[in-house]
Amino acid sequence: WEDGGTVMGWFNSGSGVPSFLNTDAQAYEGSRSLEIIEDPTGGTPQIWVGFVTGLTDGDTIDASFWAFDESESSPSVRIWGAYAMSDDITNYMGSAGGNSDYSADTGWSELSHSWTFDSDMGGSNEGRDALVIQVRLYADNDQTPVYIDDLNVSTSSATAEINFAPTPGALALLGVAGLAGRRRRAGVAAPGPWRIS
Repeated sequence: WEDGGTVMGWFNSGSGVPSFLNTDAQAYEGSRSLEIIEDPTGGTPQIWVGFVTGLTDGDTIDASFWAFDESESSPSVRIWGAYAMSDDITNYMGSAGGNSDYSADTGWSELSHSWTFDSDMGGSNEGRDALVIQVRLYADNDQTPVYIDDLNVSTSSATAEINFAPTPGALALLGVAGLAGRRRRAGVAAPGPWRIS
């Protein structure tokens, strides 16, 4: 998060509202990280930190990040994924799952997962071609901040693109009208690995 970016978006079916701040309060590497707080709490917010587009069946996607958590049980985070369409990160097309590991309550811990892309999985989501990398937040009634840093994303695909949140400078150049369709590419094309810290 050294470039000033934050997140690509978020979703929660509950009442919880996450807030995001690019901060120098904590950092695993460099001097900045992403701070996440949920206020009010409720549900399990899904915070979108990466978007891999142009995927085809059998492509593998690997992602990891470091999370700072000093709570006894809450808040904590997990790494997760969701399927979508390359032209719309908000077009949810099924859960891609994640791992069962939560952030440790002793400071910085690394969370990682590997996905093998499937465009259909035998259901109504046929045609999906993208994966959203998520930070899932479990805050209960605690508004203590958690911090995310050193996000790494790579894919076996030779044609997919790995996208991260726009930097503040890019947003200023775009203006409000151009924001909806803008994505920053981390490199020309995959395979990575690409990293945002």
